[in-house]
Amino acid sequence: MKTEYAVALGMWCFALGAVAVQSLHAQAKAPAFGIFEVVVSNQEAYAKEFVPPVVKTVSDFGGKLLAVGGKTASFRGEPPAPRVVLAQWDSMDKAEAWWNSQATKDAYAIGDKYATFRIFAVEGKAQ
Repeated sequence: MKTEYAVALGMWCFALGAVAVQSLHAQAKAPAFGIFEVVVSNQEAYAKEFVPPVVKTVSDFGGKLLAVGGKTASFRGEPPAPRVVLAQWDSMDKAEAWWNSQATKDAYAIGDKYATFRIFAVEGKAQ
């Protein structure tokens, strides 16, 4: 009889754990990904004057750079700009806070002298 109680208790604990995990997953926010297409007109000034402050703003707002430049491949449609950057934040709210910050605006005031940008964010899938 004790074995039956142990098995029943174990199954009940397993079910309770499964419900808790599902609840935590439902509460998780979806990450946000920033996609930056960049055409640089003055590489030296861009790298020296713009890159350090803008990288700092991304980091200061909890973001991380996942891809910075590098080789791209176009599979369909118009090819991307010569330089593509991919950043990630924990949520769209954090990405928007980064974009709306004075530090980011100040960095892009510099960057606009040396490059043109197409920047957008997309909400990822909550894990």
